[in-house]
Amino acid sequence: PITIKAEQEGKKPGEIAAQYHQQFLDSWQRLGISFDLFTTTGTANHAQVSQDIFLTLLNKGYIYKATVSQPYCPHCQRFLPDRYIEGTCPYCQSPGARGDQCDECGKPMNPAELLDPRCRLCAATPQFKDSEHFFFRLSAFRDRLLDWVKQQSHWRQNVLNFTTRYLEEGLRDRAITRDIEWGIPVPVDGFDSKRIYVWFEAVIGYLSATKEWAKSSGDEEGWRSFWQDKDVKGYYFIGKDNIPFHTIIWPA
Repeated sequence: PITIKAEQEGKKPGEIAAQYHQQFLDSWQRLGISFDLFTTTGTANHAQVSQDIFLTLLNKGYIYKATVSQPYCPHCQRFLPDRYIEGTCPYCQSPGARGDQCDECGKPMNPAELLDPRCRLCAATPQFKDSEHFFFRLSAFRDRLLDWVKQQSHWRQNVLNFTTRYLEEGLRDRAITRDIEWGIPVPVDGFDSKRIYVWFEAVIGYLSATKEWAKSSGDEEGWRSFWQDKDVKGYYFIGKDNIPFHTIIWPA
């Protein structure tokens, strides 16, 4: 994660993001691959698009507030969102599971589910404190997503099997804000210290990037042909640990 890497190297998160962005771009160029637009999710355009979607879902009742118990490191004196906490996965027993997901079995989870949790920065055992956050009402989309997934005959079989099994087990609502300084601000008064969860807004980058490209090409409405034409299919090249974010959260 960018923030952890930045703390380890004594840099700002933005510096780390810019460093790796340039390295990726250099690699593509050496391979002879060019892009109409090679952007990031750190732009003002992406923040605006993400906040617009957040507020739209909030106004439609698909995002709500709830107080939850969150891990807090007494040594570092900070909350431990996502990759700041690690422990043993309660599902596959992998020792390197994170606070939002086990990369070994791909199972999304909450920090409280981890066995033997510890702060990733100092290895201290965390305490749990109440914190108010916004939740995405994923459970409301379960049936529609399951019907839609069954129509995706062009998906790889392992992706289809994983997603179908996950949906059939039932969807739980997920917290989509975090107690962290780096990221897109929550566009609601009283939540200035919180940021939108990266895997809620990162996948919105596909939409924000096409909007950025359309504007730079002189046709601000050009993005619509990618997203509103029913005959268009999107292909995503992802790691197996990113499957649920692309096949469940993003479609929802």
